[in-house]
Amino acid sequence: MATWNTILLQDSSSPLMEQLMFFHDHTLLILIIITILVGQMLISMLFNKFINRLLLEGQLIEMIWTVLPAMILIIIALPSLRLLYILDENLNPLISIKAIGHQWYWSYEYSDYKNIEFESYMMPYNENKMNFRLLDVDNRLVIPFNTQIRILTTSTDVIHSWTIPSLGVKMDSVPGRLNQTNLMINRTSLLFGQCSEICGANHSFMPIVIESISPNSFLKWISSQN
Repeated sequence: MATWNTILLQDSSSPLMEQLMFFHDHTLLILIIITILVGQMLISMLFNKFINRLLLEGQLIEMIWTVLPAMILIIIALPSLRLLYILDENLNPLISIKAIGHQWYWSYEYSDYKNIEFESYMMPYNENKMNFRLLDVDNRLVIPFNTQIRILTTSTDVIHSWTIPSLGVKMDSVPGRLNQTNLMINRTSLLFGQCSEICGANHSFMPIVIESISPNSFLKWISSQN
């Protein structure tokens, strides 16, 4: 059911998403301050019968409204550049997983383990016991939490996009190209995502589900797959 909460960011499940939310709040605060100041100036000019002569020609005010926006852009740009470097940083991943986009489902390969690969299809609503419409799948991607994971993604047909909003991950799956990103989940949970690149008639029916479990449970799951 749609609620007002759906317009907000999802709860963070990774350190990267926490940094993205901090940057969002930082930039939003600056935008609110600018909007209030500019709005107050416009309203005061509308209801003011007199024109300030200093606003018509003045070196000081010209310098202020040139230097001040430049300083504001620098205040926004520096945290943004820092965040871009953090997102692109490749730490030492313990597990590599390949996500392959198809029309219209995902398949996964655990590159560090032999013969562990499976396809992940959206579950029909009448078979979905959790009642997550258009979100749950028959085979979830299982990942241990507090572990550096490398996700490699590509596509077999058209451009898809592997996206998990609560992890701050959105990565294009391009035919003939291998893109990669690192992620670390900081809690056990079920994380939902969807293809975020329009890829055909059934674009809305290829969800992504990550099941984050403890490392010990993950090793047991790996053993059960072999």
